[in-house]
Amino acid sequence: MDSKDSCPVCRTAEVVCGKWTLLVIRDLAEGRSRFCELERSLHGISPRTLSLRLRALEEEGIVERQTYPEVPPRVEYALTEKGRALVPLIESMRVYGSQWLLGACTEDPEDAAEPEPEPEREREPAVAAA
Repeated sequence: MDSKDSCPVCRTAEVVCGKWTLLVIRDLAEGRSRFCELERSLHGISPRTLSLRLRALEEEGIVERQTYPEVPPRVEYALTEKGRALVPLIESMRVYGSQWLLGACTEDPEDAAEPEPEPEREREPAVAAA
């Protein structure tokens, strides 16, 4: 057995560290969502990427997909018990980001305040004169 397979941190990272994956889980933590709702809430994600992330999370047993027999068909996604167990991890990341990283975490990146430019400082030359 590969040590990577037996390391719980490595295995968890393999599952959740794909681009957009944690944000999909974050949004589903609020309750069931349809594909178009997730697409709207995840500014910048392509439909193909969202579809791939949802499919991968479904294969891992983190997300469940429910299709309703309506015309047109309605599909909703929700976290499973295994998926809900990841919510405290995301909340810890939110706290860490708020406390230690620059800028506040906002739902819409356009709502974030732009950082004020640093005042000009006199800079020393990169190479000392002889």
